[in-house]
Amino acid sequence: MSSSHPKPAPASLPEPDLVLRSWREGRAFTRLLFDRLLPEGAWLERPIPVRHPFAFYEGHLAAFGVNTLVKNALGRPGVDPVLETLFERGIDPEHAGEGSVAAWPARECVAAYARAADTAMEDALVAVAREAPERPLPGRSEAVFTVLEHELMHHETLLYMLRELPAARKRRPAGFGPPEVGGAPPGYRSSAIPPGRATLGADREAAAFGWDNEFPRSVRDVPAFSIDVFPVTNADFLEFVNAGGYLEPSFWDERDFAWVRSEAIAHPHAWTHREGRFWCRAQFEDVPLPPAWPVWVTQAEASAFARYRNRTLPTEAEWHRAAFGRPDGGENELPWGGGVADPRRGNFGVARFDPLPVDSFPSGASAFGVQDLVGNGWEWTESAFQPFPGFRPMESYPLYSTDFFDGDHAVLKGASPVTALPLVRRSYRNWFRTRYPYVFAKFRTVGR
Repeated sequence: MSSSHPKPAPASLPEPDLVLRSWREGRAFTRLLFDRLLPEGAWLERPIPVRHPFAFYEGHLAAFGVNTLVKNALGRPGVDPVLETLFERGIDPEHAGEGSVAAWPARECVAAYARAADTAMEDALVAVAREAPERPLPGRSEAVFTVLEHELMHHETLLYMLRELPAARKRRPAGFGPPEVGGAPPGYRSSAIPPGRATLGADREAAAFGWDNEFPRSVRDVPAFSIDVFPVTNADFLEFVNAGGYLEPSFWDERDFAWVRSEAIAHPHAWTHREGRFWCRAQFEDVPLPPAWPVWVTQAEASAFARYRNRTLPTEAEWHRAAFGRPDGGENELPWGGGVADPRRGNFGVARFDPLPVDSFPSGASAFGVQDLVGNGWEWTESAFQPFPGFRPMESYPLYSTDFFDGDHAVLKGASPVTALPLVRRSYRNWFRTRYPYVFAKFRTVGR
């Protein structure tokens, strides 16, 4: 079920047929989400209050391609200027209800627009791919990759929205079995990471594509630290819950504890307590709390747990050092070495929808023996989402990152089970608000 696109040489596009295939695969997965996985009658529902309903995203994914490639990059006319304005950009508000729309167009109207938009996009993609060898225009090539990856990124958005719907309304797609809950979690271990350098980001000249916040390369000196070999599990976090961790202000930042009290939060968002025990919300059903799964929480909760353990979250540079560093002073492209994102080494690429036990992929360990770094859930860092020195907005999507350099968003690294393969790269940075409870995000702790 995973979708991907080829990794071309720097500053180049694949052949037109490969570009079209990649784009069609992404659009096909979008159609599967809306036509097969979205429950009947849910199109106008808003399961996450700070996001638009599903209706917005069906229009947005079609309109984004037209706005970005057809109109802005190629200077061609669009398909429907009214809908291309309505569906232009999503929001990341702090409060529910911001950016509400009084009435959304009928679904038949949006479907007709999407069909027309897809036709315009096919023509545009072929035109850019054919002219690229003779007339290399970086802005147009960047726009193609922007559209391709944007679609893949929003598949994950739609899946964590879908996860919020009641289990009784959802149906698991054919070919996917029930969640693999596993047995007991592994025993606690930590890995000592010696001092060294960590390379964050990437070189613009060497990368086929990257989002603006991935550039330029930034090298950091990292002092010695220790890091958990495995992410914190549900069993670990249950200990914190049972110890009254949500009631003890000393574990929490002042603003975070005020949030816990005002929202009456007593356990992770995906947990429910019934029949005398905790259950965990999986993608299509609820399961008894799997002790060996990584716990998915907000950064605020992760930080509180770290304080409970007299530790802290890793910085972005520490996470890079543990994931990609080597004892010989070199660095790997992926934790396990070079090559491409390999779903046999981590739970990513939409091979399944839910976590696996944290010790499921020993072959994905880093050179320092740290496991489960990529896949099974994004990993919170303590680092605020900020630009690297020398940052400049991308031509094809100049507002992609800049609105979020506000100190309220934190960097996440790695990947979740439903992160598409092209996004599983060393330089990729995800980010969310620190009290956002819906993202598929795990964590581990460090000692300094």
